[in-house]
This record gives sequence, C-alpha cells and structure tokens, in this order.
Amino acid sequence: MIPAAAIGRSLRLYHDKARRPALDAFHRRFLNFGDLAFDVGCHVGDRAASFLRIGARVVAVEPQPRLARTLRLLFHRAPGFALEEVLLGATPGEAVLRLNRANPTVATASEAFIAAAAGAPGWEGQEWDATLTLPRTTLDALVARHGPPAFIKIDVEGWEAEVLAGLSVAPPALSFEFTTIQCEVAHAALARLMALGFAHFNACLGESMSWAFPAAVDAAQMAAWLDALPPEANSGDVYASLDPARLSA
Repeated sequence: MIPAAAIGRSLRLYHDKARRPALDAFHRRFLNFGDLAFDVGCHVGDRAASFLRIGARVVAVEPQPRLARTLRLLFHRAPGFALEEVLLGATPGEAVLRLNRANPTVATASEAFIAAAAGAPGWEGQEWDATLTLPRTTLDALVARHGPPAFIKIDVEGWEAEVLAGLSVAPPALSFEFTTIQCEVAHAALARLMALGFAHFNACLGESMSWAFPAAVDAAQMAAWLDALPPEANSGDVYASLDPARLSA
C-alpha cells in the first residue's frame, strides 16, 4: 500500500496553484471547451485538473488503487470526469504493475524500465517493492467506450510504446513521456506515431512547458535531439500533432 505521506507529497508538488496558469495556457493549444482528453498515467491528476479547467471532458487512466481513490476524492463533483482503473497495452488481457511505494510517480509495467533505472544517475535509491496483477485494455477500447479524444497524454514509465501499440486511429494531438535511460522506448513510440500518420513533433524537458524547438520538427530531428540529451536531462514529453501550428512557440 502506498503511504499517505507519499501521496501528500505528490499532491503538494503537482497541484501547486502557481503551476496552473502555465499548464492551462499550454494545454489550450490542444483542447477547447467540450473536447475529450485521455490522461493515461493520471497519478494525482494535475494534468486532468488542467484539462477540466479548460472545459474539456477527461478520461483518467490510473491503475494504482490508492491513487485512484485520491482521484475520486478530488474530482467526484466534476461532471466531465471518468476514471478507468486499468493498465493499457497493445492487447487486452492482464499485466503486472510494479509499485514503488515510496515514489508512486514511477510505478511501471515495464521490467526493462526498472532494469534501466538500476544504478542510473538520478535514479539512485528507487525501489519497486510491490506488485499488482491488473486487467489490461487498449486505447482503442477506451475510444470505443468514451468516444474519440482530441488529445491523449501518456506517462507510464517506459510502457509508452506498448500503450501506443493499442491505438489504431490518430487523434489530433498527443504526448508521451520519455526518459534518458530508455531512449529506445522513445524511438519505438516515434515509429508508432509515424505509422499512425503523425509527421510533426516538438518536446518539453521536465515540467517546463517550454518547447525545445521554435517550430515543429520531423521524427528524424526529434530522434536525434533525444539521442543527444545528457543523462541529467532525465525526462520530458514528446508532443505530436496533425497540425504543426499547435507545436510552435
């Protein structure tokens, strides 16, 4: 079970009111009032909260029971909020979620992610010390159940390419998290996005909400930028859009 102190720490950090204006301004390039957004790897819901403030509807995907309970408490009065307590992947079935009870932000279904983190700079002291076997569904199944989203955010600690393998129709825009300890996952995710028809990309380091490029770049440029990042860059998000104007500074 995740300690309440760990959840409280995430709530204080990610729901800091000072972050809200930048988050909302950034997300408005992808979402309008009434649009649908998927927040895959919702954690404590700071991105979901931003989508709701814009006036979008949100499907939050969060398989960790204590975090799902936190999300229900936070958003029980939000009429546009739906919660899916499942893992996503390439196919339906079951999957094992590895929990880091001291740091629930980095729960993962990827054994390769845990192996890559072992001994890596910036990942010292991380311990995945519990497991949960959970139902696994796909993005396509969520689209069939809730409707087509205008934007999908994916943050699942090394499982991003696996989640994207379960999507067969491109939304107008999406993002996926990358880490410098697993650039191969980002490359696989980029390849999947190109297969879905995406040709325009940009990225943000960490939680900066600032573009790495002044305008959209192609997949080859994005891949080269990811490969050139130093280990201390740690993580960030790659954004893809069918409309390159949404990816310009």
